[in-house]
Amino acid sequence: MSDDNAAGVLVGHPVMDRLFRAGRRLRQWDAGHRWALNTAVVLVIFLLFCMPDLDRDHGPPDGPITLTQLPTVQMLLLQLALIVPLWWRRRAPLAAFYAVLAVFVAEWSAGVMLRADVAVLVAVYSLVLHGPLNRLVWAVPGLAAATVLIMVRLSAYVSVWDVLFVVGAFGTAAVALGFAVRIRRAQVAVLRERAVQLEIEHDQRSRLATATERARVAREMHDILGHSLSVIVTLADGGAYASDASPERGKEALRLIGDTGRDSLAELRRMLGVLREQTDEPSLAPQPGTADLDALCRQIRSAGPQVDYRSTGAVDTLDVDVQLAAYRIAQEALTNALKHAGPHTRIQLALRVDGDRLRITVRDTGPPAGERLVPSTGEGHGVVGMRERAGLYGGTVTAGPQPGGGWSVSAELDLENKPA
Repeated sequence: MSDDNAAGVLVGHPVMDRLFRAGRRLRQWDAGHRWALNTAVVLVIFLLFCMPDLDRDHGPPDGPITLTQLPTVQMLLLQLALIVPLWWRRRAPLAAFYAVLAVFVAEWSAGVMLRADVAVLVAVYSLVLHGPLNRLVWAVPGLAAATVLIMVRLSAYVSVWDVLFVVGAFGTAAVALGFAVRIRRAQVAVLRERAVQLEIEHDQRSRLATATERARVAREMHDILGHSLSVIVTLADGGAYASDASPERGKEALRLIGDTGRDSLAELRRMLGVLREQTDEPSLAPQPGTADLDALCRQIRSAGPQVDYRSTGAVDTLDVDVQLAAYRIAQEALTNALKHAGPHTRIQLALRVDGDRLRITVRDTGPPAGERLVPSTGEGHGVVGMRERAGLYGGTVTAGPQPGGGWSVSAELDLENKPA
C-alpha cells in the first residue's frame, strides 16, 4: 500500500475520526481552562515517575551513584522542584526549561538520579512547541552541559558513545515531536485562516453580485417606467387639450395610453417573473432588441414628436445582449427628448455598425420658441443608466446641448468587449 493510500485510510478511519474530534474538543476546552491542563500534566508526571521513587522497598541497590536513596522529604522536595516549573511550560517555556534544567544539573552533580528527570524531556518538548523560534538556540548551552554531566556520571557503567546515543535519541525524539506538533498546529491555523478568508471573499462576491443585480433591475425599471410614464403623461396632456375641440383625437389619446400601459405592464411582469425564485409559468418573451426600435419610434410619435430612425450595417445580427443595451439607451434618450423637448420637437435616431463599434446617436431640435419646459442637465439617473449600460461593453456616452438648440446623446459600444 502506498503512503497516500495509507494516509487516506487513516484519515477516513472511524477511530482516527473520533481521535481528531476528541483532540479538537480538548483544545477548545483548554482554551478557556489552560490552568487545568497544566495541572494535569504535573499530576500525571508525579503519579507515574515520582511515586515509584518514594517507595523505598523497590529502590535500586547502592552504587557509585545514589538512585532514589534519599530521605523522603528531601526526595519529595527535589521531585517537586523538577516538575512544578512545568506548570508554566506554555506561558514561559524558556524560563520553565532552565528552571528544570538547573535542578537536574544540581541533582546529577550531587550523584542523584530520579525517575522524575523525565521532566527535562517534557521541558524540551514544551520549549520547542511553545517557545519563540529565534530563542531556541539559547537552550543549546544548557543541554550541552547536561549531556556532558550525564556522560561523566555514567562513564563508569557504560561507554561514552552508548550514553551519547541514548541521550541523543531521547533528546531528538522530544525535539522532533515538538516540531511536528508545532508544524501541524501552524498548518491548521493557516487552513483556518484561509477558510475564514474564503468565507469573507464568498460573502463579498455575493454582496457584489447582489448590488450588481440590484443596479441592473433598477436600470430596467427606470427605463420601463420612465419611458412609459413620459409617453402616458404627454398623451394625457394632449388628449385633455384636444377633448373639447376634437373628441376623436381625445379618444385616440386614451387608446394609446391604454396600449402603452399594457405594454409596460407586460414588461414589468416579465422582469418581476425573473426575480421570483419559483414561477409556475415563466415568461418566455424575448427581451427587446434593435428590431423593436421601429415600434418604439411609433410609440414616441404617438405622443406628438416627429421621429426619424435609420440604421446602417447589420444591427439586427448583433448579440442579443448588445441589442438590449442599444434598445435601452435609445429608449432612454428618446424618453428624455420627449420629456425635456416636448411633443412638438423633432428627433433623429441613428444606429451604425462601424467595424467592431456600434454608435448610437439621438438628437432633438428642442422645444418650439415660446414653449417652456424643464431644461435637461444631462446628469439625471437616465444618463447614468445609459453610461452604465455602455460601460458593460467598454463604451462611453456623451450628452449635452448642440449648437443652434436641442440636445444630443451619443453612445459608443465595443462589440468585442463582453461583460464579465
